[in-house]
Amino acid sequence: MRLNFDDVLRHLGEFGRYQKGVYFLLCLPGIAHGIRMMISVFLLNVPDHRCAIPGYDNDTYDVQSDNHAHLINATIPYVKKDGKLQLDSCHIYFNGNNGTNDGVNRTVVGCQKWVYDKSVFESTVSTELNFVCDDAILATHSQMIFMGGYFFGAFAAGALGDKIGRKKALYLCILFLITGGITLNWSSNFVTFVFLRFINGAASAGVFTTCFVIGLEIVGPSKRVWTGIMIEVFFAIGMTMLSGVAYFIRDWHTLELAMSIPVAFFLIYWWVIPESPRWLLNEFRDQEAEVIIRRAAAVNKVTLPEKLFEHQASELEKHNNDKLKGSFFDLFTNPVMCIRTLIIFFNWLVVSMVYYGLSLNSDNLGAGSLHLNFLLVGLVEFPAYALSIGLLNRLGRKIMHCAMMIIGGVSCILTIFTILYADQSIQWITVLFAMIGKLGAAAGFAIIYVFSSELFPTAIRHSATGASSSCARVGGMIAPYIVDWGKFIGGDFGRALPLMVFGSLSVLAGLLALLLPETLNKDLPETIEDGIKFGRQPVRHRSADDEEKQRGLPLLPGHKDTDENQSPIYRQPTAPVQT
Repeated sequence: MRLNFDDVLRHLGEFGRYQKGVYFLLCLPGIAHGIRMMISVFLLNVPDHRCAIPGYDNDTYDVQSDNHAHLINATIPYVKKDGKLQLDSCHIYFNGNNGTNDGVNRTVVGCQKWVYDKSVFESTVSTELNFVCDDAILATHSQMIFMGGYFFGAFAAGALGDKIGRKKALYLCILFLITGGITLNWSSNFVTFVFLRFINGAASAGVFTTCFVIGLEIVGPSKRVWTGIMIEVFFAIGMTMLSGVAYFIRDWHTLELAMSIPVAFFLIYWWVIPESPRWLLNEFRDQEAEVIIRRAAAVNKVTLPEKLFEHQASELEKHNNDKLKGSFFDLFTNPVMCIRTLIIFFNWLVVSMVYYGLSLNSDNLGAGSLHLNFLLVGLVEFPAYALSIGLLNRLGRKIMHCAMMIIGGVSCILTIFTILYADQSIQWITVLFAMIGKLGAAAGFAIIYVFSSELFPTAIRHSATGASSSCARVGGMIAPYIVDWGKFIGGDFGRALPLMVFGSLSVLAGLLALLLPETLNKDLPETIEDGIKFGRQPVRHRSADDEEKQRGLPLLPGHKDTDENQSPIYRQPTAPVQT
């Protein structure tokens, strides 16, 4: 039998100095990913606006003088909105030949030019391309297309990473992310803008999912929770950094460049990030894997046997391994794997829908400032990740994910009662429930990354994780339309409807997750067959020395062939390990 990388990690150390250094570098792109995923909140923001006065070249949203105020009142009709009379944002009086100045009997028509309030933003994409009135849906379409790019990128990068290697796939996506981010600054029309946003979404997905997979594959079972969730913390750091930078940079061109140019730092990763040794071993590239393993051993100050790989794979074994590796579509050829995969895909879709749907509702927090509201939405993710790190190794992945999805879902559903029946003075309870819902969604997002990656076999882990992330983007594409659905219906029920949909689906996804096997303290499945058997057969925790003897591997210096002299580093823990 061939050496399993989890066996190597028991010699090397599950999370030594070498892995810590590489993992930290892999987390840094999470900051850029968080920025890229959320920058549309500022790029596509639609400030207060009204129709421009025809023939008034210096017209501004702010009133310049009494004469300007008179022209505005004579040109722009008033409409009742939220119980108050306000200037119509989309219509203007048509000057016919009746010569009357009485606005009551004048014809109202749609306008083709607008002026915007510049108290919050100097310019946004929505103000330059006029994503308002009849074209307001274009902002939602552009967000959907961005998520479509993420859908494509997550799946394509996953398949590419399984084929040519994690490192090459990562670097290719970094190049696209830099190029797409910088050139987006010169978008002058809707088609160019959404095309480049599609590229940005695809590249960002590839960078993040590849970094996540490499980080997961270089650590041992007891450290997967910590590494799987800490990269999400860097995502939240990116969100909070974006809120601060966007507060000082109010022009979208400058903001886009400021957020895109630093990504060029990751070009050095070709020389500092190694290929995944687990993937190399799975591809029978033992010599390349051994170089990386011995480099890690030197940094970790661990002594390895002179001949780490005594067993050389025969051509027959390689041929059999090629057959065992399978492809992404093998997930659906067995009923067990098919059901598990569909449950995982549904959970990814729902948690993304709830996460981004609640983020789009951040203006309903009532704090009065978009930047402050966005900061609060980002800050609530930190306790979500702290809960996940602290409890996942105590309660297990399945119970924690189910609990977070149900708690978040029930909180969203409860907002129905506060919105429809509660007095305005206690609407802060609605905000509280919505924040708990966001906390549950953020924790669920972090957990499903770890949970699903541990369930998928190494042979297809990258492509399966990419496909899962693609399903999440379907949820992200649907979310803004659900929010707009509530706006279309209007009233209190319209405000409550999106939260009711998000909450109900979240509870359903959490309950379905109970059908998945627990992965706490289990070795990762390597082949499709391992994945099918995973969770269906009792696991016997054998000693590492017994496993080495079976594989014909040399014992490390100082080890004796007796159970009482075993070092605990070789023994797979039978109780939860605290990180």
